[in-house]
Amino acid sequence: MIDIHTHILPGIDDGAKTEEDSIAMAKQAASQGISTIVATPHHRNGSYFNDKSSIIHNVDILNQLISDHQIPVEVLPGQETRINGDMMMEIDSDDLLPINYSKYLFVEFPSASVPRYAKQMLFDIQLKGYTPVIVHPERNQELIEHPDKLYNFVKNGALTQLTAASLIGKFGKDVQKYAHQLIECNQTHFIASDAHNIKSRKFVMAEAFDHVHSKFGNDYVYMLQENAQLLVDNHNVNRMEPTQPKKKKFLGLF
Repeated sequence: MIDIHTHILPGIDDGAKTEEDSIAMAKQAASQGISTIVATPHHRNGSYFNDKSSIIHNVDILNQLISDHQIPVEVLPGQETRINGDMMMEIDSDDLLPINYSKYLFVEFPSASVPRYAKQMLFDIQLKGYTPVIVHPERNQELIEHPDKLYNFVKNGALTQLTAASLIGKFGKDVQKYAHQLIECNQTHFIASDAHNIKSRKFVMAEAFDHVHSKFGNDYVYMLQENAQLLVDNHNVNRMEPTQPKKKKFLGLF
């Protein structure tokens, strides 16, 4: 199994604090059946700043540490970028780090809102030759209340990644229901842990895929797991025509 979104690098953002924390996370990942982890520290978020070269350097150090502890996990480089008005300039200056040097670029929205310029920014990213992957959209309050917005982003070429914990109810019932809707409506393409530690924000990838299997069947499990492999290999991922959720059934909000 491949986990494309984690905060396993030590001491650089709100994820692992020490090398010991990172090793504990790698061990937990291995126990879940995860063999490949993408480290996606925040690029710019509050007091955190992690540029491309420092992330690559820290990934090399962590891989050596994991090897020394004989943990059967490999870490790949990536980055979680909060959407901002400078993204085009940062792409031009080679400051952003796509997932494992691929064409896939993580884009994070604020938790409560979607910037007005998001549609244009996602389009501009694609014009630069990258495919934006909107991370944890199911945890965004504006998208929960206005699901047509994410539908249009996906319809226009963006991909999305659900958080494993959302699917099993760790972020509440509304988030879980919206995550289910996104699978049902072909509006999501990946499941990842967004793991920050081994307690409050752990991997739960095995539990999430068991949940997908029981609720949606094997085909979705295979597609979502294959997409993670295709992403890190820089191949085109599986995507089906998105549909809009039926409003009368959506979270009781309509």
